[in-house]
This record gives sequence, C-alpha cells and structure tokens, in this order.
Amino acid sequence: MTGTSLSRRFILTAVAALVAAAVPPWADNAAGQSAPAVRTGPSGLPLPRFVSLKSDRINVRAGPGEDHRVSWIFAKAGLPVEIIAEYDNWRRIRDSEGAEGWVFHSLLSGRRTALVAPWSEEKTLDMFRNPDRDERVAARLEPGVLVNLEKCDGSWCRVTVSDVNGWMPQDQLWGVYPKEIVN
Repeated sequence: MTGTSLSRRFILTAVAALVAAAVPPWADNAAGQSAPAVRTGPSGLPLPRFVSLKSDRINVRAGPGEDHRVSWIFAKAGLPVEIIAEYDNWRRIRDSEGAEGWVFHSLLSGRRTALVAPWSEEKTLDMFRNPDRDERVAARLEPGVLVNLEKCDGSWCRVTVSDVNGWMPQDQLWGVYPKEIVN
C-alpha cells in the first residue's frame, strides 16, 4: 500500500469510529428514551446523563466554544436536558424534542427534573398518591408539565409540582431513564 492509501484508510477508519460514537447507545421506546449504555466522560461523570438548566436564558451553540454561533436560546430554568458528550468545559446536550447543541458546563445543574410525557396525545396524565395505578389520583397533569424528581425506584418516580407531591410511572417522564434509580 502506498502512503496515500494508508492515510486515506486511516481517515476512513477514524470517520467510521466517530460516526459510530455519534449514534446513541440505546434503542428507542415509546417515550423516545431507554436505558443508555453508560460510559464516563472527561469530567469523570457518566455519559449520557440528565441534568437541568440553571437559568432562564441559556445560549445553545453550534459547537463547544463562544466562537460558535448561537443556535437557539433556552428561556426557562429547570428544564431537563440530557448531556450526551463533553469537550473541555462544554457539554453537548439534547432536549426533549431531540434538538442538540453545546452549553457551558456552569449553566447546568445536577438537580433532577422531568417533563410529563411530552410525546403524549392525552389531555392529562394521572399523578397518584402512592406508586400504584389503583391508588387515588393526587393530580392530573398535562403533557409537558415540568416536575421536580424526588426519587425513582426503577418503575415509579415521586414528583412534585406546585407543592403537590405524588407518584408517576417512570415511563411517563422525560428526564429519567427507564429502570434508573434516583435517590
């Protein structure tokens, strides 16, 4: 092989590896999420992972750095986002609609929140007093409502919204993986 074909082969192998790494390491379910294959990022924290936005105005950039253009601006603190990659102090995030971009790490919080079934066609979904569909309903929540995650046992999550506590099936929330335990 010549030097040119060796370097071309190396480049093709490197590109194939990058493309494979960009494909999400999990399969879709009805909610568009499932348990991820966990790896560790440069920060030493697991990838992917869910976090929330710290402030009401966060620029999402096309690349990791202030020299990259702003793709859009988040305007609501507390929204859950999924960190899918890290580069230096920048985090590549994905929102509940699947949009991806880069934000500076200090604009993200480890506080866990979730959106109530943003994919649902239902008018409301039940939040129960206890983790059992036969229990009394504590509240009825519209799809897309932002809730605070208190804990999840792998099937049910204890959530709070507007000072009302209750339990929701974990598969009705975007911001927590199926079967994920949150304490």
